[in-house]
Amino acid sequence: MPGRSRPLLRVVSPEDFPEPRPAALGSGDRYADLPDRRLAAILAAEDTAEEHGLSPHTRSTCYVHRCWVHQCVAEPLHVLIATGHRWCRRCECPVDVAVDETPPGAVHLFCPRCGQAGSAANREVRQACRTSLSAMHGGDAPTLYRIPDA
Repeated sequence: MPGRSRPLLRVVSPEDFPEPRPAALGSGDRYADLPDRRLAAILAAEDTAEEHGLSPHTRSTCYVHRCWVHQCVAEPLHVLIATGHRWCRRCECPVDVAVDETPPGAVHLFCPRCGQAGSAANREVRQACRTSLSAMHGGDAPTLYRIPDA
């Protein structure tokens, strides 16, 4: 169409996406190399639970960063404008996250412009971080994917 200035297709390079981490060869355990076996077990359990309907927004772990979700939630990759996760719709900017890992732990989400972060999506982020903190400190894993004590 004449005069159209925006391309219909955007070419991206591999550098635009995080490199996928392959599963350990022959083991079927993609988290076999993680020294924290509790974290590895919960990552695997949440992967399976997500395949069967668990909302990815309620995970206590992050399969991309391979860690507890509260440890990486401040990364730009976790800002989801379309759903409002880590996003202030009022100010149209990413919401900041402050996490205190010291028990009992505290999670605060706030917009750097207006100071607010009250949305259902951001409440999900806060709850996922609280669950993550609890699980990291040895608390119960959520019952949907509870793992047996080792």
